Amino acid sequence: MTEPRKAWAYRQLCAQVRAEEHVCWLCGRAIDVTLPARTRWSWSLDHVVPISCGGAPLDRANARAAHLACNAGRGNRPPARRQAPQVVTSRHW
Repeated sequence: MTEPRKAWAYRQLCAQVRAEEHVCWLCGRAIDVTLPARTRWSWSLDHVVPISCGGAPLDRANARAAHLACNAGRGNRPPARRQAPQVVTSRHW
């Protein structure tokens, strides 16, 4: 594929994921898509299997929505296993 076609396909993938997903797959919090690009909590495309580790850059199954900070913090490592959130009750039982 030529470079302009790859760039077009990547932009199409970003648009598709942005339209479908509004929750960061790494932290589980909502993503405000109205924030300007390059701000800490703005939307970014994250690859489940990093491209540097053999992930497909244009495969929809490998693309997820993430906060820019969460995406940058993870780098090219596999995602950390999240523990179930602790349930807090109003009183001790």
